[in-house]
Amino acid sequence: MKTKVQWRRQIVFALIVAALAWGMYSGFRPQPVVVEFGEAVRAPLRVTVEQEGRTRVVDRYVVTAPVDGYARRIALDVGDTVEAGVPLVALEATRSAVLDARRHAEAEARVAAAQANLAAVEQRVLAAEAGAELSGKELARIRTLRAAGHVTADAADRAVAADDRAGAELRSARFTVATARHELEAARTALGYAAAGGAGEPVLVRAPVAGQVLKIPRKSEGAVESGQPLVEIGDPRALEVEVDVLSADAVRIRPGTRVLFERWGGEGALEGVVRVIEPAGFTKVSALGVEEQRVWVIVDFKSPPETWQRLGDGYRVEASFVLWEGANVLQVPASALFRDGDAWAAFVVEEGRAVRRRIDTGQRTGLIAEALGGLKEGDRVVVHPDDRLRDGVKVSGR
Repeated sequence: MKTKVQWRRQIVFALIVAALAWGMYSGFRPQPVVVEFGEAVRAPLRVTVEQEGRTRVVDRYVVTAPVDGYARRIALDVGDTVEAGVPLVALEATRSAVLDARRHAEAEARVAAAQANLAAVEQRVLAAEAGAELSGKELARIRTLRAAGHVTADAADRAVAADDRAGAELRSARFTVATARHELEAARTALGYAAAGGAGEPVLVRAPVAGQVLKIPRKSEGAVESGQPLVEIGDPRALEVEVDVLSADAVRIRPGTRVLFERWGGEGALEGVVRVIEPAGFTKVSALGVEEQRVWVIVDFKSPPETWQRLGDGYRVEASFVLWEGANVLQVPASALFRDGDAWAAFVVEEGRAVRRRIDTGQRTGLIAEALGGLKEGDRVVVHPDDRLRDGVKVSGR
């Protein structure tokens, strides 16, 4: 018969063997893959294109200077209401330049030079008159001698030419005197009226329409050129939104597309509708330095005006273009899908094991995908499947 000590030894040995066997079994048996689960649910789904936009006044009028002149200080301020035909800016004639001591002395010297030039040309007129008188007398004497036959016809012709030449020189000298007098008058005017204000009534630039002042490029007085912007006028109650979207997204947007404006600063979301997609794109460099082709999309507000009247010209809004939406859509996380040949597939959890199943997909957003077939409501799927998953592998949730 076995003693108690022998029985105890056998029991301890059996327990050790059992512990070793359990440890080996636990260490070598397949462990469930720890994954994150998602669920197929029915809920509203909306496919959108989201971009930043900004408001702008529908009809903006830039009032420019009609002529070169000197603009008086503009008394209006941004935000002031103006009526059609009200004077906005008064334009005076261009003012003369201010002369310093050196330029003033130069102007006086030009006056003195003009006076001397006038005296010189007047003396040339006297000389020309004397020459013309002498040639006239000579021509009369030659004609008398020619009639008597004492001079040749050639001498008579030379006398006629000399008289014509003397007459032309006299007329030229008189024209020179007139020019010198005008130059003297101009020099005296420049000296006498330098730095004087413009004469005559100012030109009043009036408001073309009723509205509010949106922008004043320069409020202070000063010289302006023809076509230079002076005041911008518009009606801030008539707003639209301009949004630049990627050209790849613009082809998915159509006139009449519904638009939601969120995070605009007020309560709730505003609604709008696409009026036009501009036919020409432009290149824009993104914040990452990548060149992108973008297109302007113009949107009209559809919400009641009292809900968005707090917006003004150039305000930032977040625009969501609704491309498609459904009220009761079976959907799963888009991160649960992966390519399986030419189709999409997902790992569906059945009795603790991952089962590969092909999924027919419909509309997609960045995070959600519509399931048209292969899933039913309540099915659990593996989100972000990795290469450890195989068909039939046990899985457990985190």
